Amino acid sequence: MATTGTVTAKRKPVFVKVEQLSPGTTGHTLTVKVVDSNPVAPTNRKTRPGSSMSRPSQPTRIAECLIGDETGCILFTARNDQVDVMKPGETVILRNSRIDMFKGTMRLGVDKWGRIEATEPASFTVKEDNNLSLVEYELINVNDQ
Repeated sequence: MATTGTVTAKRKPVFVKVEQLSPGTTGHTLTVKVVDSNPVAPTNRKTRPGSSMSRPSQPTRIAECLIGDETGCILFTARNDQVDVMKPGETVILRNSRIDMFKGTMRLGVDKWGRIEATEPASFTVKEDNNLSLVEYELINVNDQ
């Protein structure tokens, strides 16, 4: 019995620039340089609700990294193994990244559906005076009349 499966063609990644990022968007592919990386102190959680007591959870390593390209920069939240890749001076490709909102400001992140790849050094200089993470957004509810 033969099964007829449809093969979905992979889309070519559309690379965007940092200045094109906006709140609540996902699926971004960017080539960026890591300007700075600052580890965030791990939150000390003893047990998570619903987790088994037999296996202690590994503390999550988090680093806030300032990344950017020639159009601007933004804070990137690196988690666990991502922290090792996001070293200052490195050039990386972020695939399927998304914008998270943290205290009203934009942060870029890559979850389990995305990927971070080290690549050859880029020739551009990061435009640090256009930091998108310094712009504060306010959530406004629009009532339909």
